[in-house]
Parts: sequence; structure tokens; C-alpha cells
Amino acid sequence: MDKISIIVPCYNEEQVLLLFYNETEKAVRDIENAECEFIFIDDGSRDHTPDILESLAYKDKRCKYLSFSRNFGKEAAMYAGLQHADGDYCVFMDADLQHPPALLKEMYRVLKNEGYDCCAGFREDREGEGKVRNFLSRSFYKVINKLCDLNMSDGAGDFRMMNRAMADSILEFKEYNRYMKGIFSFIGFDTKWIPFHNVERAAGDSKWNFKSLFRYALDGIFSFSTAPVTLAGTTGSILLGIAVLLGIGAAVRALLFGAPISGIMMIVLLILVLNGIQLLFLSVLGQYVSKDYMETKRRPLYIVKREEGFSKSHN
Repeated sequence: MDKISIIVPCYNEEQVLLLFYNETEKAVRDIENAECEFIFIDDGSRDHTPDILESLAYKDKRCKYLSFSRNFGKEAAMYAGLQHADGDYCVFMDADLQHPPALLKEMYRVLKNEGYDCCAGFREDREGEGKVRNFLSRSFYKVINKLCDLNMSDGAGDFRMMNRAMADSILEFKEYNRYMKGIFSFIGFDTKWIPFHNVERAAGDSKWNFKSLFRYALDGIFSFSTAPVTLAGTTGSILLGIAVLLGIGAAVRALLFGAPISGIMMIVLLILVLNGIQLLFLSVLGQYVSKDYMETKRRPLYIVKREEGFSKSHN
């Protein structure tokens, strides 16, 4: 009998956690010839999420959980869940029920019978989300696909079931600065997409604000593309060429026509613009240096404060 590991990162999800468990547990009952385990990752929650997970583990031996010592982020939580999963198939799901549990049965059927390595949910729309956030999200994916030479679309999220071979391949990526959507695309396993409509959270509030989304977007670009560095060099060369041409033009006008060279204000403005651009691209280079700095430290991706239901072989 196959085993399916359902990995669920959780951060302050006390309002929706029991509802998620009930709905998902009901959905997996319909999956024939497979048993399931729930692996909850408490990512440093400050509400009663750890207490609820403890009660679930006591009630249902299929439920296991890790509690981080602090908030390490969703990427670290997903990696930790995958490390502790021993199923033949692994699933990433959000606890807010925006990933429909009803699709799990079809995902398993696809992997079992159609020869795919992965079956993922594809969100067809963003109904219920703000127009500004919708626009920024679509724009980001257009930019990152051009910069990174990867196939990532706006509707392709973390909700997916994968076979053991794909799960083990993801575990080979040991970097500290992780961007899981990029890793999914980079490893190149065969994936079938199942469309579904966006739904609002069943309860609670989203933990993603514009600041965290912007930081996440930058992580994706800097993790999988060196295009910003190339752009910095190209822009510097163009600015240098423009400066040389302007200097030659001003000198020619002064010699042939006696036209006065630009005043002090123009010089000051030019210096400010050039210095601003220089500092901007120094910041881009600094992003790569800082990320390399964090990689060389070899710090752990997460620290477990408490766990329940796992064998010592996982530690």
C-alpha cells in the first residue's frame, strides 16, 4: 500500500487548523490503496497553533508535527516537512484551505496511472484578491521568467503531489536562501497541472503583506538569476558612453560656436543622477554578496523546539 505524506506549514493558524484537518481527513478517506500521514510544521506560531497540533497528534496517530524555535519562513518549513516525510508521495498544502483537499484523490490517480512525476494545482484566477496585488503578482512572474530562464507562471503555486524521486531531488538542494517555486521549475520533472478556482481563506488573515511579498520576489530573482549583475555592467557602460559623447559635444560647441558649457546646477544634477545609479547597482551586487555570505556560514535552515510522532532516524 502506498503512503502519502501531507506537509502543512503553519504560522498562527489557530482559527483554521481544525477545519483544515477535518476537510482534508475526509478527502483522503476516498483515496483507495493508500494511507496518509499529516506532517504539520509550526513555524514559530505565537497563537495556540502548537496546542492544537499537540491535540491532533494525540487524537490521530497519523498526525505528526514539528515546532520551530522561532519563525524561519515557509521555505524552511516546507524543507523540514520534506526531510521528515517518508511517504511514497509527498504533498505541500497550505492550512488556510485555499488548496482544495478534494484534488488529492485526482493527483494520486494521475501519478499512479499516467506516468507523471508530479501533479500540481494551477490557480486559474485571483478572485477575491485586490487589484494592486493581482497586478504586481502577474508583473513579477513576467519579469522573473525573462530573467531566470525558468518556466514559472502566476497560477503555479506550492500545492502539488510528487513522487519519491522528485522529493529526494529537492532535498539535494541545501542552500540557505531557498525559493521553492524556482526549485520546482529547475529540477525539470514531468508535471501535470490541474486547474482550480481561487477561494478566500476559510478563516484568519493572510500572513503575506506587501513587504514580505516584495522580499520573497527579490529572493526568487537573486536565487535563480545573474541578470541584475549583467544589467548593472551594461547600464554602467551605456552611461559612460553617454558621458563621453556629451563631453565631446560640449567641447566641440565651445570651440566652434563659443557656446557656454552647462552651468553648475546641471553638473550637480548629473553627479546626483550618476551617483544614484551607481549606488543602486552597488546594492544589487551587495545582494549577491550578502546571500553568498549567508551560504558560507552554513547555518541550519531551521531549529526544532519540539516534535511529536517522528522516529529518531529523521533527526
